[in-house]
Amino acid sequence: MKEVLEYILENTIGNPDIEVSVDDQDGIITYIISSPKEEVGKIIGKNGRTINSIKNILKIIAIKEEKKIEIEVKEKN
Repeated sequence: MKEVLEYILENTIGNPDIEVSVDDQDGIITYIISSPKEEVGKIIGKNGRTINSIKNILKIIAIKEEKKIEIEVKEKN
Protein backbone atom coordinates (compact mmCIF):
# COMPACT_ATOMS: atom_id res chain seq x y z
CA MET A 1 0.00 0.00 0.00
CA LYS A 2 2.90 2.34 0.67
CA GLU A 3 3.93 2.01 -2.98
CA VAL A 4 0.42 2.95 -4.13
CA LEU A 5 0.41 6.01 -1.86
CA GLU A 6 3.85 7.11 -3.09
CA TYR A 7 2.76 6.62 -6.71
CA ILE A 8 -0.38 8.71 -6.23
CA LEU A 9 1.51 11.51 -4.46
CA GLU A 10 4.36 11.52 -6.98
CA ASN A 11 2.01 11.80 -9.94
CA THR A 12 -0.45 14.20 -8.32
CA ILE A 13 1.93 16.61 -6.61
CA GLY A 14 5.05 16.05 -8.69
CA ASN A 15 7.49 16.90 -5.90
CA PRO A 16 10.14 14.25 -5.10
CA ASP A 17 10.74 15.77 -1.62
CA ILE A 18 7.62 14.08 -0.24
CA GLU A 19 8.37 11.16 2.09
CA VAL A 20 6.03 8.47 3.35
CA SER A 21 6.76 6.59 6.57
CA VAL A 22 4.81 3.72 8.09
CA ASP A 23 3.93 3.15 11.75
CA ASP A 24 2.18 -0.07 12.76
CA GLN A 25 0.63 -0.10 16.24
CA ASP A 26 -2.13 -2.30 17.63
CA GLY A 27 -3.10 -3.52 14.16
CA ILE A 28 -3.61 -0.03 12.76
CA ILE A 29 -1.19 1.01 10.03
CA THR A 30 -0.52 4.76 9.99
CA TYR A 31 1.00 6.33 6.88
CA ILE A 32 2.70 9.63 7.67
CA ILE A 33 3.24 11.93 4.69
CA SER A 34 6.08 14.41 5.31
CA SER A 35 6.05 17.27 2.86
CA PRO A 36 7.59 20.72 2.45
CA LYS A 37 5.33 23.50 3.75
CA GLU A 38 4.43 24.77 0.27
CA GLU A 39 3.23 21.32 -0.86
CA VAL A 40 0.92 20.54 2.09
CA GLY A 41 -1.92 22.56 0.57
CA LYS A 42 -1.67 20.59 -2.67
CA ILE A 43 -1.85 17.30 -0.79
CA ILE A 44 -4.87 18.35 1.25
CA GLY A 45 -6.66 20.05 -1.65
CA LYS A 46 -9.62 22.37 -1.61
CA ASN A 47 -11.83 21.50 1.39
CA GLY A 48 -9.75 18.33 1.89
CA ARG A 49 -10.98 16.71 -1.31
CA THR A 50 -7.59 15.46 -2.50
CA ILE A 51 -6.54 13.82 0.76
CA ASN A 52 -10.01 12.34 1.25
CA SER A 53 -9.86 10.80 -2.23
CA ILE A 54 -6.44 9.33 -1.48
CA LYS A 55 -7.76 7.94 1.82
CA ASN A 56 -10.73 6.35 0.05
CA ILE A 57 -8.50 4.62 -2.49
CA LEU A 58 -6.23 3.22 0.20
CA LYS A 59 -9.16 2.18 2.41
CA ILE A 60 -10.50 0.05 -0.45
CA ILE A 61 -7.14 -1.73 -0.65
CA ALA A 62 -7.01 -2.05 3.16
CA ILE A 63 -10.47 -3.61 3.31
CA LYS A 64 -9.45 -6.22 0.73
CA GLU A 65 -6.35 -7.02 2.82
CA GLU A 66 -8.38 -6.91 6.08
CA LYS A 67 -6.29 -4.12 7.60
CA LYS A 68 -7.06 -0.78 9.23
CA ILE A 69 -5.23 2.34 8.08
CA GLU A 70 -4.88 6.02 8.88
CA ILE A 71 -3.14 8.77 6.92
CA GLU A 72 -1.51 11.86 8.43
CA VAL A 73 0.04 14.84 6.66
CA LYS A 74 2.91 16.69 8.36
CA GLU A 75 5.25 19.51 7.39
CA LYS A 76 8.93 18.76 7.11
CA ASN A 77 11.18 20.77 9.35
